[in-house]
Amino acid sequence: MQNQKGFTLVELLIVVAIIGIIAAIAIPSLVRARVSANESATIGDIRALISAQAAYQSANAGFYDGALSCLTAPSNAACIPSYPGFAPTFLDSQLASLQPKSGYNRFFQGGPVMALPTASGTSTAAYRYDATPVMIGQTGVRGYAADFSGRICFTIDGVSVGGGGATLPGTCLVLR
Repeated sequence: MQNQKGFTLVELLIVVAIIGIIAAIAIPSLVRARVSANESATIGDIRALISAQAAYQSANAGFYDGALSCLTAPSNAACIPSYPGFAPTFLDSQLASLQPKSGYNRFFQGGPVMALPTASGTSTAAYRYDATPVMIGQTGVRGYAADFSGRICFTIDGVSVGGGGATLPGTCLVLR
């Protein structure tokens, strides 16, 4: 009789069952990790926009950019008067494009445009930036919004923070 080497069918089934159990435990954790990473990236993007608007405000006679275009090209003739062409921009063009990023849809609303000879043609005294998950529960869980006050608010169900115009409601849940 020959000595055969290999695994029996029962041994292979046990290994497959163990791999299935490990996958059932690991996959939900990976989804939660991805959601957490998307939310962290979105909060970072919101903070970057707030910082960019604050820097732009100091260079633009005390006004914010109501269209985001001057944050990416401030030396444009329609933007900050006498801003040098070699000077840095305020915001990355990918953030200003308002395309979905990190599993979140992005929306920007500027306040009323202020027509001033010493500031850009898109100057405003207020703005608001919102981010909501592309697929609630899969790409993100919470909805976020920020305005010119620097507050970042959130919702626990992923929908828009609410309120109208370029300001956040006074009763929003503030991110700490």
